[in-house]
Amino acid sequence: MQQGFRVIPMSPQTIASWWDDKDDLDLDPVYQRKGHIWSDRQKQDLVDTILNGFDIPKLYFADFTLLDSSLNDKRRKYAVIDGKQRLLSIFGFFEGEFNLAKTFVYFDDPSLSLGGLSYKDLEATYPRISRKFSNYSLAIMAVVTNDEARISELFLRLNASKPLTGAEIRNAMLGEVPALIRELADHSFWQKARFSKTRGQDKNTAAKLLLLEHTGSFVDTKKSQLDRLVDLARAQGDEDTSDETVSDEASEEIIIEDVVDKAEETESSDIRRSAERVKAVLDKLTLLFNDNDPTLAQQAQIPVIYWLARELPDQLGRLREFLLRFDEQRRTNRQLGIEDPQRDPVLIDYELMTRTSNDQSSIGGRYRILRQRYEKFIS
Repeated sequence: MQQGFRVIPMSPQTIASWWDDKDDLDLDPVYQRKGHIWSDRQKQDLVDTILNGFDIPKLYFADFTLLDSSLNDKRRKYAVIDGKQRLLSIFGFFEGEFNLAKTFVYFDDPSLSLGGLSYKDLEATYPRISRKFSNYSLAIMAVVTNDEARISELFLRLNASKPLTGAEIRNAMLGEVPALIRELADHSFWQKARFSKTRGQDKNTAAKLLLLEHTGSFVDTKKSQLDRLVDLARAQGDEDTSDETVSDEASEEIIIEDVVDKAEETESSDIRRSAERVKAVLDKLTLLFNDNDPTLAQQAQIPVIYWLARELPDQLGRLREFLLRFDEQRRTNRQLGIEDPQRDPVLIDYELMTRTSNDQSSIGGRYRILRQRYEKFIS
């Protein structure tokens, strides 16, 4: 099919109509960031904007009603390109997930005390105001294309001025690596981790594991290296790919070329095989921990724990017990005075290295300490 690209206004449709037809919407295409990351205050502000008659930014939907697109894997009429958080907030107010802010002021009649009311409260007591919400028309642009690259590019451009994390930007990129990172982030191991995953932290950590596994050694796992891994794999699959890399934040301007060299020199240059090896290690780790486990509360610890499991696959039976003890020793050591003779200098070094957790020397140094302590623990 010829891959054209058109962006055209959709016919006006009210909030109530979209809510009724929400099963026609794919809210989670692969380029989207995770949902439910807006605070209640942000959601309340959006409802305030609607009830007080102000405009909200246009939403963009991939429109699958005008062509039989190969991108429509969930067989829905539309997929949300931009506006997911706005839709979730609108639907959430309809469904009673949150109420109006206590400080809400209705500009058409400031004497009304509407603060703290739910949508059902408005329906029951102020039906004219509830209808103002339900009859509000959303401005939506239909994106008609069968070209995933153009959709991903549109998503990135629409969010260019928004604080997307590195993980969210990589998730929207094309190529084999982002897809593999998403597969790794779907692994059940991440249910064991306690840290927040609302902004793609699981994808970010999965990307670090893939980078370490693919290079076969300790390397920097900063944003620049993770983005370079994506670019490298995309370039290997496309002879016409530009040499330009994804721009970095000012603090991460330097790209270490040695990372690419090591990836190319790895015994298996097939990054999918590297991902399969990561999955195999995560399979082992998943059996050892509880859901929301306190030993997996720090993202910075995951690559070090991963490498320990990778190198000692048959000696992991007491790993969780050891990590609980190790964390307690770290806490106790931090509480000791600088001149206290009982203070463990090795654990002090470990704490210092956690401050630069993405550096090659930090990952390797913490791994060596953890391995030495674990081997002593199980001996």
